[in-house]
Amino acid sequence: MEDQAEFSELIVYGRNAVSEALKSDRSIDRIMVLDQEHQSPPINKIISDARSQNIVVRFESKEKMNQIAGTDKHQGIIALVAAYDYFSVEEILQDAKDKNESPFILILDQIEDPHNLGAIIRTAHIVGVHGIIIPKRRAVGLTSTVVKTSAGAIEYMKVARVTNISRTIEELKAKNIWVVCADMDGQMMYDVDMKGALAIIIGSEGEGVGRLVKEKADFIAKIPMKGTITSLNASVAAGVLLYEALRQRL
Repeated sequence: MEDQAEFSELIVYGRNAVSEALKSDRSIDRIMVLDQEHQSPPINKIISDARSQNIVVRFESKEKMNQIAGTDKHQGIIALVAAYDYFSVEEILQDAKDKNESPFILILDQIEDPHNLGAIIRTAHIVGVHGIIIPKRRAVGLTSTVVKTSAGAIEYMKVARVTNISRTIEELKAKNIWVVCADMDGQMMYDVDMKGALAIIIGSEGEGVGRLVKEKADFIAKIPMKGTITSLNASVAAGVLLYEALRQRL
């Protein structure tokens, strides 16, 4: 997923350039550091600054760094900058309030395919979702591929990145928002009440929703399936469940 072609519009590399990016208001998805460089004072300062801003820092091999940057002149440090700025969860909730609507939120647990995220953003906008919440770790951010796949919907969709999905769910529930998780071990989705203040959780392409996240849900909704294969692409599963929620909310 993380090759130079995908991130060519979103890469900042070099110590000075990355330091300045951290000082700016730009949304940085993560910092990549060359394995043997993290002992030098300039690199350690960048790592410290990044972590103080809750930015994920990952150590990579020289080959990986060269591949991402498309050059060996990166000075051991690369920043992956989001194509669009992120919003806060509070801004998502405020958007619903401003529209005099019950909050309708989508939570994505570790979606790694940028094409899936882009397609989900497009569908979420069409059905009236106020915002999408994604985790900072083990998930794709707002890359250029995501933006392109959303077919313009990213212009109208608030996306928030949070450090802890489970904690965020608890905070939403404290605001009287019901949380529904998509999983095969639940009630048929037609029998789950998805009217009113609602957050829907969709899991990753391979593993589904994590156990700790699923345990936070108020209800588990099952998508009906008739074939031998019992799993759906994440963007398709999101579309099916979001449209059932829309049907109930009309």
